[in-house]
Amino acid sequence: MVLQRDIPVKIWGWATKNEKVKIIFNNKTYKATADTAGRWNTYLPATKAGGPYTITVSASNTITLKEVLFGDVWVCSGQSNMVHQMGIHNVRYEKEIAEANNSQIRHFWIPTLADVQKTHDDLPTGYWKSANPQDVLDFSAVAYFFALKIYEQYHVPIGLINASVGGTPIEAWISEDGYKDFPNIQSIIQKNKNPENNNRRGIGGGNLSRPRSEDRGMTEKWYSENYIPKGWHNIVVPGYWEDQGVKDLDGVVWYRKEINVPQSMVNKNARLFLGRIVDADNVYINGKAIGGFTYMYPQRRYNIASDILHEGKNIIVVKVQNNSGKGGFVPDKPYYLFSGKDTINLTGYWQYKVGEVYIPVQRGFGGGNGGGGPVNPQNQPAGLYNAMVAPIAGYTNKGFLWYQGESNTGKPFEYDKLQRTLIADWRNKWNNPEAPFLYVQLPGFLDMTYIPVESQQAQFRNQQAKTLDVPNTGMAVTIDLGEWNDIHPDRKKEVGERLALWAKKLAYHEENIVYSGPLYQSCSIEGNKIVISFTNIGSGLISNDGEDLYYFAIAGEDKKFVWAKAKIEGNKVIVWNENINNPKYVRYAWADNPDGANLYNKEGLPAAPFTTENEQ
Repeated sequence: MVLQRDIPVKIWGWATKNEKVKIIFNNKTYKATADTAGRWNTYLPATKAGGPYTITVSASNTITLKEVLFGDVWVCSGQSNMVHQMGIHNVRYEKEIAEANNSQIRHFWIPTLADVQKTHDDLPTGYWKSANPQDVLDFSAVAYFFALKIYEQYHVPIGLINASVGGTPIEAWISEDGYKDFPNIQSIIQKNKNPENNNRRGIGGGNLSRPRSEDRGMTEKWYSENYIPKGWHNIVVPGYWEDQGVKDLDGVVWYRKEINVPQSMVNKNARLFLGRIVDADNVYINGKAIGGFTYMYPQRRYNIASDILHEGKNIIVVKVQNNSGKGGFVPDKPYYLFSGKDTINLTGYWQYKVGEVYIPVQRGFGGGNGGGGPVNPQNQPAGLYNAMVAPIAGYTNKGFLWYQGESNTGKPFEYDKLQRTLIADWRNKWNNPEAPFLYVQLPGFLDMTYIPVESQQAQFRNQQAKTLDVPNTGMAVTIDLGEWNDIHPDRKKEVGERLALWAKKLAYHEENIVYSGPLYQSCSIEGNKIVISFTNIGSGLISNDGEDLYYFAIAGEDKKFVWAKAKIEGNKVIVWNENINNPKYVRYAWADNPDGANLYNKEGLPAAPFTTENEQ
């Protein structure tokens, strides 16, 4: 494990009632006595970075902890973008994975568990792993690149404790104690504690059943080499079937494509890239199962054994299951089969046939408001805190890394208060009121727009930015790292490294460092122009592509925004539109996915999206 350097470290555990416990560390003995509930704790002295040490804990039995390092411990949390492991991004980071060889960077993964009725004091399982080409595949990519950047400069061991669950709201990560200013959420928490209420609402239960027909593709073996296709239709891959003549179908659609494989690709290992598929898939080549995923977000990258492909005609069959919304193959992703220097493009016409149609059912979810339908406990207030955070609260640390928000974008105006609550709650639980809290502002996502628009995503980012006035918080701006069609963008290294810049400033107290891109500070109206001032300009403001500044919009009192001209003058940006004589407001990068927003500082860090509306 990694323990926090330079300050006393809490160590705790369990024994029999009133039992005497002895801890031996660094040739010294420390003592503790269990209370009437069998709990004990003590503190190890402040220890400089280094190791490895051995810690022995003994009473009626003995536990020996080996290979203990002292360094800096960062608690990492959030939803799927903090989960996403290096292994998911193994194509982009193939070199970094191969070169991972540092036993002083360690990662502890906390298994997913939720509980709405009580807090837990221990974890069911978990292991420390150090960075090597095999184990680093299980590291959070964002956290790993953060740790690597910190280690490269300070050469101290880095411990990453990761409590993250995909698709979860911030409310689930705050303790019951943290909700003193949220009476409505307190009411939900109390309802959730009632076992009878939980059973009625389905907490802890499985998914709703859905009446289904039978999947003909499986019963008739449409994946078999011997199957003779009848009644199949043409369809383009990538694309969604709802956009190609199949209306409102939730169910199973089978895709089939014949390809010609040259002799040069035979008897070799190959790889199949199928972009992303909504929602689930099973892939067959020449009748043999290759692999599959049960949900939409992983990138489909399959290894093909050397005995699968043969010269000439080969058949690729993909079973696609879609539960709601549009189903099919996500556009603007890689679709090809390759081996060595040979590549076969898989975009274009395939054939499809419907194997199963799901019959729509009426359903009522209670969601997060204590309503009348089944509820997932990991989406409930305090549900994840109770089972995944409470057991480690107090594990002495350097600070927190937070990458979450996608599940809260539907109610953006609530997020600033909730994030402030989370920060205060965790600092209180760790008894560290000044612990650095570093978080990621959500990147661009969804369709690109080319006229000024209203945007929940933009408003959400604005709410995230407001939290920067909480002392010792830092926000990594990632507006330029997103992908329009993927809520999990591939570029995780830059995210981790931008968090590391904030850590160098706030946690390691570097003075001469540019740790952020330009952040909106204030504005003034001068005639028909609005002058914008920024902090964090570094060595100067620039357009990062050499073109005119883009994605500035301006409005008068009516808040009808139109595109504006903008230019850099010294350390400020001047914004105007010749048709607006009395401007009042400016927005920058205000869209779901503001492609082309190009205001940066010379250090290459992007300006955060902003609006001046709150200043008027």
